[in-house]
Amino acid sequence: MPSLKDLKNRISSVKSTRKITKAMQMVAAAKLRRAQDAAEQSRPYTERFNEVLGSLAASVGDSPTAPKLLSGTGKDDVHLLVVMTSERGLCGGFNTNIVKLAKTRIAELKAAGKTVKILTVGKKGREQLKREYADLFVGHVDLSEVKKLGYADAQGVAKDILTRFDAGEFDVATLYYSVFQSVISQVPTAQQIIPASYDAPEGEEGATALYDYEPDEERILADLLPRGVATQIFSALLENAASEQGARMSAMDNATRNAGEMIDKLTIEYNRSRQAVITNELIEIISGAEAL
Repeated sequence: MPSLKDLKNRISSVKSTRKITKAMQMVAAAKLRRAQDAAEQSRPYTERFNEVLGSLAASVGDSPTAPKLLSGTGKDDVHLLVVMTSERGLCGGFNTNIVKLAKTRIAELKAAGKTVKILTVGKKGREQLKREYADLFVGHVDLSEVKKLGYADAQGVAKDILTRFDAGEFDVATLYYSVFQSVISQVPTAQQIIPASYDAPEGEEGATALYDYEPDEERILADLLPRGVATQIFSALLENAASEQGARMSAMDNATRNAGEMIDKLTIEYNRSRQAVITNELIEIISGAEAL
């Protein structure tokens, strides 16, 4: 049985931990509001941009002059997995769930005889994947010094990916990130970005004939598709940022509650031990008095 001093030190330690987790929960709550607003405000633009590209892609169809980003290389032998996680931990299963989805895909591709390459954005994903797939890494993007995510950050990641695609390093690129739904719900998502895959807007099967593009659709797509890759990456970064803060807020709330329960249990144990010590001292005093 631990001594009274040990129990007292342990209670003090857990109380200090509870203060830290409570503070982190409050900080995450403040950051979550800004991150959630940024993610939600980006969705209408991203959706509309994808609708425009979907309409243009539908008009081009399987044309031999279609941009390479849309038509692809004609193969799917080499896959690039862009795994986007956080730079910091203490956010529950946020990073693990994204990495788990990527690992499942890696296993499927390897079983099919495909070549897999990994590009990580975020330190935590890199740390987890390197344990098993260090030989598959081709790059890492460090955003630990970025205080506020901007479109320029997404453009940097997109430029790296597009440069590798132009150099023929891969055939298919897929983003792995988490879509924010609520504080307790973040959905790990896989989204193919190269070759680009867009759904034609509903009700526009024959509407493309109403538009006369200048210049032609292929040249417009050649200009917009790289921007589309950057836009999708930026949207994924914002969704990830909101998901990270939501997961951290939830994890710190659970940690604070658990610390409170542990303090209650330790306090009860401390009181019982103290009572036992006092009882033993009284017995010794009474026994000594009777012996006299």
